[in-house]
Amino acid sequence: MAALGQLSRVLLRSALTQSRRQFSAAAAEHGEHSAKTWKILSFVVALPGVGVCMLNTFLKEQSHSHEQPEFVPYSHLRIRSKRFPWGDGNKSLFHNSHVNALPDGYEGHDE
Repeated sequence: MAALGQLSRVLLRSALTQSRRQFSAAAAEHGEHSAKTWKILSFVVALPGVGVCMLNTFLKEQSHSHEQPEFVPYSHLRIRSKRFPWGDGNKSLFHNSHVNALPDGYEGHDE
């Protein structure tokens, strides 16, 4: 009787191992197919999409005016209660002299 139980365990174990191998092989084939599909989609859809977005941005930038807006000294904007710890203390860390105004107006414009 013990030999019968041991034989059934060996057969069951080999059957489970065989089915795991088959599932593993099927998963590997699916992975290869899926990778190939995504690679094709990347080249056919994603790269042309990035190119179209770059072209759109370039064309919109060409028609955009590059003039500074008029400076209006609103009292609630550009309040400096203490100096910035870098540079001259009046400009923010990512200061752009063409876009960002100082409390007394844009830089380089003597009006």
